[in-house]
Amino acid sequence: MAVSLREQGYRGPITVVGAESVAPYQRPPLTKAYLAGRTDVEGLLTQKQSYYADNDIDLVLDDPVAVVDRAARVVVLSSGRTLEFGDLVLATGAEPRTLPGTFSLRTIADVDAVRARLDGPSRVVVIGAGFIGLEFAAVAREQGHDVTVVEALPRAMARAVTPFTSAHVVSAHERSGVRILLGTQVKSVRPDVVELADGTLLPADLVVAGIGVVPNTELAAGAGLTVDDGVVVDAHLRTDDPSIYAIGDCARFSSPRAGRRIRLESVQNAVDQAACVAASITGSAEPYTGLPWFWSDQYAVRLQIAGLVDGHDRTVVTGDPDGGRFSVFCFRGDRLLGVEAVNKPADYMMARRLLSAGGTVSPDVVAAPGFDLRTYVQGGAVAA
Repeated sequence: MAVSLREQGYRGPITVVGAESVAPYQRPPLTKAYLAGRTDVEGLLTQKQSYYADNDIDLVLDDPVAVVDRAARVVVLSSGRTLEFGDLVLATGAEPRTLPGTFSLRTIADVDAVRARLDGPSRVVVIGAGFIGLEFAAVAREQGHDVTVVEALPRAMARAVTPFTSAHVVSAHERSGVRILLGTQVKSVRPDVVELADGTLLPADLVVAGIGVVPNTELAAGAGLTVDDGVVVDAHLRTDDPSIYAIGDCARFSSPRAGRRIRLESVQNAVDQAACVAASITGSAEPYTGLPWFWSDQYAVRLQIAGLVDGHDRTVVTGDPDGGRFSVFCFRGDRLLGVEAVNKPADYMMARRLLSAGGTVSPDVVAAPGFDLRTYVQGGAVAA
């Protein structure tokens, strides 16, 4: 957010307040490169430490906001320090849902604690087969640990991807030696064992929960702002108070693409919303219309998604599924909602370009022999 403000010409004072003792950093690599030891904390930082001083941005760490006083136009930090504001942006993110006896993977401290438990051979149980759980499972298995994934729903990543892609990713895990139990409930987590609902006992030296997150809305609620599974904002990401905005995982906004209010947990959403709010603060407000996109790396599977695929009623698969390179085009009627690209980065980029421009392509055209999305898009055959 602070970077977007400076890039868009804002010259007033900026203060960034955070609960952690580390400067702002990227979270997606936590369960990938950082967990695997391919990068360190410095490699996670969104900006070099010197950036903040060079751009006159005051960074307040390890002292989170405790109260937003709208009447006095101040925030009160946990230390008791007060900061005045003209515009306030709530980028409070979300907290992982937890189970007693399990570890989470939301912060650097979380992942450091897990890494310490993976120093020697371990029996690992992962509760939840979403992106976070499966990414962790892949890294743990590549490090030689015995890994079992337990998922309550009948398929993996059920809220995020199509059954076809879900099955492909599960197959990659099983070929790598991960045991995946779908449609399976956890009854309890005890020292060294996870008990399933049917009485099965899974020995476990480490149990990691990847069962979703809850948006951090306490500050907004305490300030009297509307909260409903997130901080409710308008088309410009403003809350009930026109000088207070909310962005990222904590914000619930009206999506013209989804046709309803949604809350998105993705880097793209947070970055694009920050740019939108910066434009509003600097006097060139436009409604937020960013195209959602997501990605996940698991073994040799690079999954990239452009658009929102939930609510589709038809899919067309192109490419070579047996060879691990394919795309799933998701439609509602004849309208393209999104594309899941597995090891097909060109399809992913072309899908982003097509959808961002408000274009589409019909299922019949995609299903025709020899269809190539790059050729279609670059040829200008985009029907808006």
